[in-house]
Order: sequence, then structure tokens, then C-alpha cells
Amino acid sequence: MEPVRTCIGCRSRAPRSSLLRVVSQNSHVVADVAAVLPGRGAWLHPTPECYQLAVRKRAFGRALRMRGEVDTGNVENRLNPQVMTNE
Repeated sequence: MEPVRTCIGCRSRAPRSSLLRVVSQNSHVVADVAAVLPGRGAWLHPTPECYQLAVRKRAFGRALRMRGEVDTGNVENRLNPQVMTNE
């Protein structure tokens, strides 16, 4: 049975393989595509909708236990090509 994780954006549960892992590195949130980077991770559906929900709810900082400004530019850039292909 495949592990199940919760998306920090929409809060729905999904198989680990369908979610994108993100980790914090020096106050930046980076996409961990291979899910092997060290540190505390959080899971997110790789969709613009879930990303926007997570940003609006400030879920990245809470899930990754980060204080202050949270830079999610790396994750947003990772999702941009998918936005273009969906249109």
C-alpha cells in the first residue's frame, strides 16, 4: 500500500506519488521533486489552485515551521510550465 499524505493547500489526502514535496532551505521554500532533500517537508498538489490556497492560508510557513517572510518563488516557478500546458 502506498503512503498517503495531506496537501497543505486543499487539505485533502492523496497518495504520495501524486503530490509534490517542498522543503525549507535558508528561508526559501524549494520543490523537492525526488523527495530526498533533508529537513522538514510538506506536501502539495502540483496545481496552481492548491499553491494559491497554501499561499493565502500561509500554510508553507506553518507546515515547515518557518518564521518571518517565506519565499515560495521556487515552487511557483516549478508550477508555471504546468499552468501554460493546462490553458
